[in-house]
Amino acid sequence: MDIHTDEDHDIARIARDTKVVAMVGLSPNEARPSWGVARYLQSQGIRVIPVNPGHDGQTILGERVYATLADIPAAEGVQLVDIFRRSDAVGQVVDEALAHLPDLQVIWTQLGVRDDAAAERARARGITVVQDRCPKIEFPRHL
Repeated sequence: MDIHTDEDHDIARIARDTKVVAMVGLSPNEARPSWGVARYLQSQGIRVIPVNPGHDGQTILGERVYATLADIPAAEGVQLVDIFRRSDAVGQVVDEALAHLPDLQVIWTQLGVRDDAAAERARARGITVVQDRCPKIEFPRHL
């Protein structure tokens, strides 16, 4: 029996429709999970914009790194923010995304990362939220 939840339907839509992701906490270190996820997303034709204050102005996977989400020009059209930070940092990231990314459609937190209060703030603004999941694991199930 194949059981699909609302979240599964959301993930299928996200996997199909997302073209631009801002990845908060993307590391230039190829051994880090964030680098592997970003590389996978790129292999699927998704543009990944790195956000990492320690590497501002450098490049990771061929893309310019920004210090914050607020620094990304609105014209970049970020649809999804993928958060590779600890749970206690999620609220600030979500609030910054809501304030500065006009094309935002999805907040995604990685495995082991969640902030239910921040998720509710995003949902109240019409943003889809997926928590404690990895797109490198989830997208192939729905493509």
